[in-house]
Order: sequence, then C-alpha cells, then structure tokens
Amino acid sequence: MLALAGGGFAGLVVLVLVGTVEAETDVRHALLGWASPTLVAVLDVINLAGDWRLILPGAVVLFALFPGARERWRAWVGLIVATPLAESLVKHLIGRTRPEDLSLGFPSGHVTAAAAFFGALGYLIAGVPSRGVRLAVRVGAVLIVLLVALARIVLRAHWPLDALGGAVLGLALASAAAWAAQVPAGEER
Repeated sequence: MLALAGGGFAGLVVLVLVGTVEAETDVRHALLGWASPTLVAVLDVINLAGDWRLILPGAVVLFALFPGARERWRAWVGLIVATPLAESLVKHLIGRTRPEDLSLGFPSGHVTAAAAFFGALGYLIAGVPSRGVRLAVRVGAVLIVLLVALARIVLRAHWPLDALGGAVLGLALASAAAWAAQVPAGEER
C-alpha cells in the first residue's frame, strides 16, 4: 500500500506541476453546481473529521482502544507529528494556490489528516477478531475520507487534485507508520 500510495502521490504532483487541467475545473464546477445548501451544511460538519481538534483526541482514543498502538507508540506518534509537517512541506514545495484564495492548497491538510488518521485506524483494526467489525470500520473510514475530500471541494477550499493529493499522502503516511510498527520489539532504533 505504501508503494501504491506513494506512486499515486508522485503522479499527482506531476499533474499539479503541469497546471490545472481542464477536467479538474469541470469536475469542480460540476460538484459546486450539484451541492444544495443542505448538502453544504452537512459537508461543513463532516469537514471536522479532518480538523486537528477532532483528530488529536481521536488519536488518544486509538491509543486507549488498541494495545498495538501503545506497544508501537513511536510509529503512531511519528505519524501524528509527520502528517502536518509533510503536508506543509509539500504545500511550500509545490506552491499551488487554492481556487478562490492565494493561500497554498496542494495537498489539502484536512484530507491528509483524515486519511492518515483513518488509514491508521484501518491498520490498527486488523487485530479485532470479528471480520464484520473490521470490514465495517474500514468501509466507514474510506467513506469519511471521501466525504472530507468532497467537503473541501464543495466548501470552495480546494481543487479536486488537492483533495485527492491529501488522500494519497495521508494513506502513504499511515502505511509508512504501519510498516514501522511491524519492526520487531528490540530492533527499534
């Protein structure tokens, strides 16, 4: 998953550096035209799933619920620290502005945070015995990340590729943390 998400992110960086593609503008306008005031209000609430004010307490809950997260705390705390740093670094390196603002937009920080958090949840849930619970949590996690990505576009904060870039960057970071968490005890450095 790390290689797939990392490769996908690299491809998106190339697309963004080439410039806003016409299809991206069309997709954005279609989504904005489709969004009713009620949907915008709902997505404004869903948008909070990518906000640090919910992600940080959520991370504490993950540590409380999953012994594996506590046992390999360095990998998961590293994810919490690395996610905003990586997102900010990439924003400054790419320098792409938002559609209706001059601030930097690629990748979306909300979507990056949501994908990293819910990606980590997807890995941590692997230890739960019930296949049905694992599937439900993973499907729910994917839906939340997709809805946060949609919210960032409909709330006029980002281009579609900004949202997609955040999703694959967050997933790549969560995959890297999961990989780091697999290092056998005693071999951590």
